[in-house]
Amino acid sequence: MTVTVRVPAKVNVQLGVGGLRADGFHDLANVFFAVALGDEVTATAGEPGTGVTLSCTGPDADAVPLDDSNLAARAARLLAAHHGLAATDVHLHIAKAIPVAGGMAGGSADGAAALVACDALWGLGTPVEVLLELAAELGSDVPFALVGGVALGRGRGEILEPLPVAGSYHWVFAVADGGLSTPAVFRECDRLREEAGTGSGDTEVATPDADPALLAALADGDAVALAAALTNDLQPAALSLRPALAATLRAGTEAGAIGALVSGSGPTCAFLAKDADAAEAVAAALRASGSCRAAHATYGPVPGAAVTAGE
Repeated sequence: MTVTVRVPAKVNVQLGVGGLRADGFHDLANVFFAVALGDEVTATAGEPGTGVTLSCTGPDADAVPLDDSNLAARAARLLAAHHGLAATDVHLHIAKAIPVAGGMAGGSADGAAALVACDALWGLGTPVEVLLELAAELGSDVPFALVGGVALGRGRGEILEPLPVAGSYHWVFAVADGGLSTPAVFRECDRLREEAGTGSGDTEVATPDADPALLAALADGDAVALAAALTNDLQPAALSLRPALAATLRAGTEAGAIGALVSGSGPTCAFLAKDADAAEAVAAALRASGSCRAAHATYGPVPGAAVTAGE
């Protein structure tokens, strides 16, 4: 028996980062937006005694860990442990389309997809609220990959509030060579704040909140207003660690994008276009510019992890 789950990538249309907390995390005001660019995870019943095994195909597949550090494998084991299953013999195949270490939560998406796929494969019927709790144990971005759409994430990003959104938006994602470490980008954000003299602790940096103008733009279906409100507090840190991203942002803007920002912790750059044709034109210009390895036009919002096939 096999079960295939499709799961979306995300872009943070707002990523407000608070100060460094005593536990090493930062409070976030994180407006997640799910896009149609996504991965597929197929769960297949394994031979007895094989445990959880992994395979991966697609762009950057060689950069995907196929050991216990992979969130998909961790998700399968966590789900089995929650239900007290004695055996977790399952093979998980990941068909990658989301950039690896690209700021679009590809690893988190695969973890969410594995939860849904294994739950269906094993006939567990786990309530959504329990899956969300397990997802939060796996990582801050995993719960959003389960629900999709558009949502405000608070805390570390795992406390989700669905947001009203009208219409569909057209995006282009420019993929850089190599990835960026999310912890390294947060450390650089803290360093830059200290260097600027503002301080980096949670007693010195205000707790972030969602931008009312951005929320209104989403609710109204106003792409131009959304483009004007796009913001990412991690962008200066990503640009500091990878200065070449400035050329990518410039190339997409010059090609007609109405909004541009680094996606999450980077190094993928996200561009908002006025319509589907404009998105294709921006993607073509980015590919021709030589400022990125690949560029993909897509749209959103889309739902979260969902079963697409099973037998």
